[in-house]
Amino acid sequence: MTITYVDNNATTRVAPEVYQAMGPYFTDDYFNPSSMYEPAKRIARAIAESRQRIARLFGLHDDREILFTGCATESDNAAIFGAARANPHRRHIITTTVEHPAVLDVCKDFERNGYDVTFLGVDRNGNLDIGEFVRALRPDTLLVTIMHANNETGVVFPIEQLSRLTKETDPTILFHTDATQSVGKAPLDLPRQFPHVDMLSFSGHKFHAPKGVGGLYVKRGTPCRPLLIGGHQEDGRRAGTENVPYIVGMACAMQVAADCYDDEDTRVRRLRDRLETAIEAQVPYVIVNGKDAPRLPNTLSICCYSVEGEAILAMLDSDGICASSGSACTSGSLEASHVLRAMKVPVHAAHGSVRFSFSRYNTDQDVDRIVEAFPAVIANLRKISPLWDSQKNEPRISERVVA
Repeated sequence: MTITYVDNNATTRVAPEVYQAMGPYFTDDYFNPSSMYEPAKRIARAIAESRQRIARLFGLHDDREILFTGCATESDNAAIFGAARANPHRRHIITTTVEHPAVLDVCKDFERNGYDVTFLGVDRNGNLDIGEFVRALRPDTLLVTIMHANNETGVVFPIEQLSRLTKETDPTILFHTDATQSVGKAPLDLPRQFPHVDMLSFSGHKFHAPKGVGGLYVKRGTPCRPLLIGGHQEDGRRAGTENVPYIVGMACAMQVAADCYDDEDTRVRRLRDRLETAIEAQVPYVIVNGKDAPRLPNTLSICCYSVEGEAILAMLDSDGICASSGSACTSGSLEASHVLRAMKVPVHAAHGSVRFSFSRYNTDQDVDRIVEAFPAVIANLRKISPLWDSQKNEPRISERVVA
């Protein structure tokens, strides 16, 4: 069976160029970069060149501002714990209710341990209230940690504005953004676009590098203590022998992504928009989450009334279509997504959520297959749903329906 893969916000295939670049570091160039002999020094230079390459693509002049990690979850944890350890006198954190668990659960843990955490809500389109954000800033605020783009809905937050307002209120408040879903999908010149951001997380496997490598931008002079201790690697900021093949692969993947930004913003966006238009035209009672908000060009999150997302995904899977109900890290839960709950999506729609996320490897034929299969899947599930009135072709619980 031909597979149609549209779950690229969960992970991406490794690009052929990336796989080829990584190959020698598994075999001939396997040396520990911390060793003193010449072959090992060659490997250390490969790491340095990868760091310089990524720094340049971020518009940075100081490549030491790039820290290599094992994944975005580690990067997020390193930023939050590192900020707290470096500033123990401050005990207030600001985040949102729609963060990835790698940030949200860490903030909840801080709250359980005596910190005061402000969880900002969002509106029906997933947007933040800027006034509420400004009012949340306090003299004892340690850190603001707000994602750049939501992994489930693709809604993009105004990080430049939020970070600027933070620094105008108090330049000593640290600002971190989880940019895991946006890095590799659009150019990010950090000094120009995000001059007030102190730390930014990203992960290779979201832009066609392998799983198991991530990065953290830490602006020079930012007070941040190491999360992992026990070695001198990364200038003493992250202990542990570097994952050389994956670091080389991530740098290569970021360069390839940079060469494809126009394709991401035009052809990939067109694929997403074409699928969105077709579903809205052929399936009654659906909600496009974040439709009226700025969104990533590759992400379509929809909710279908009166059906269960798990059943939708199972039937799509039987047709060879790989999609998701939201975050891959929480897809085993039977509860409605915390993001959709925060957006106040009606419960009988939120349980029927599906996320389609495209990459540059997707084609019009992929959209054709989904358009052919998806309306029939929803129609068949609604026939057996006690929440759907088949005679009227509408939800039975009409008072919960949001137009």
